[in-house]
Amino acid sequence: MIHYKIYRKVSELPKEWNALCSKDIFLKTDFLKGLESSLPANISGYYIGIFKGENLVGIAVVQRAQMYADDIFRKSSSSALIQFAKHLVSKIVKGNALVVGNLMHTGQHGIYYNENEIPQNDYLGQLEKALDDLIVEIRVKFNKKVRIIVFKDYFEDDNIHENRAFFESNNLYKAQVQPNMILTIPDTWNKTEDYISAFNKKYLRRYRTARKKSIHLNYKELDTEYLKDNSKAIFRLYETVSDNARVNSFKLQEQHFFQLKVQLKDDFKVIGVFLNKELVGFYTLILNNKTLETYFLGYNKGLQPQYQMYLNMLFNMVSFGIENGFKRIVYARTAMEIKSSIGAKPQTMYIYLKHTNNFIANTVLKCIVKYMNPMRKWEERRPFDN
Repeated sequence: MIHYKIYRKVSELPKEWNALCSKDIFLKTDFLKGLESSLPANISGYYIGIFKGENLVGIAVVQRAQMYADDIFRKSSSSALIQFAKHLVSKIVKGNALVVGNLMHTGQHGIYYNENEIPQNDYLGQLEKALDDLIVEIRVKFNKKVRIIVFKDYFEDDNIHENRAFFESNNLYKAQVQPNMILTIPDTWNKTEDYISAFNKKYLRRYRTARKKSIHLNYKELDTEYLKDNSKAIFRLYETVSDNARVNSFKLQEQHFFQLKVQLKDDFKVIGVFLNKELVGFYTLILNNKTLETYFLGYNKGLQPQYQMYLNMLFNMVSFGIENGFKRIVYARTAMEIKSSIGAKPQTMYIYLKHTNNFIANTVLKCIVKYMNPMRKWEERRPFDN
């Protein structure tokens, strides 16, 4: 008999959990522990195990996000029209959302099941029942109504799209979101020099210019002790980038990077950027089997133009990926144009979502998605074309 269990703490998860999801570090208990101890104030986590008899055959990570205007909209504007639009959006979005996946990272890191043991339709059916239970629990326990349900971040070729009947019966609307920028590392790139030599003349010149500007910067991997002692300084650098976003649904806790380092150890890299021994920036990497996942970063905005810190961070990530034998680098969905200039390619992604108020039609929700996640026009760069 197929059934499900809902867990509210990582410590409660069944011992088979990691063995089932061995291919994705974002679903493993070490990452989930680090996340649980440093989640943004407006986010909490649930974990769903789906069983066939006594055997764990599927899992899901669900996040409850409390969405309010101050959390969503960081940058203020004096425009009356923009203020009105924000007010309208916040009235519709305001409240609780259940997200199947991880709000803090681009990609499908919310579901996994053994397709040899359970059909996708049965897996999704159990997940639907678990979500219904959570909606009731949140209403009873917190006196809050879940307004939005989201299934997050699927590539075009993900087989979840084949299960149209499930999404249609649950009135879940399919929406295209900003692409995930991914750099696939060819087998012929065995060292950084192979990557550099693949540039055409224009982008080789840009590479050399950026590297020349960063000559006075020093890069150093930060250990657990440094992260603990300097959490405030690192957080301030993160905030300068995070607060610059027009729309954002969360803010990390100050101890987030320290907690992840404690749990993930060598699978989580925090690289500090120093100028005259002063920390002026940082970037983070998560080692996910043969995929290198870029995570959050921060930098001193005043120094950014002079030293091209952001671009040099991107180059450093490529170098790390090549030198350590990764097959691809996930750069996520911001700053697409500059990421394409270092070789990343856009991969189309979709989400499924619905508003629990039946009077708010999918057409309205579609407009909200476009406002909060606009498909910005940008020019894809082709640094390897002659």
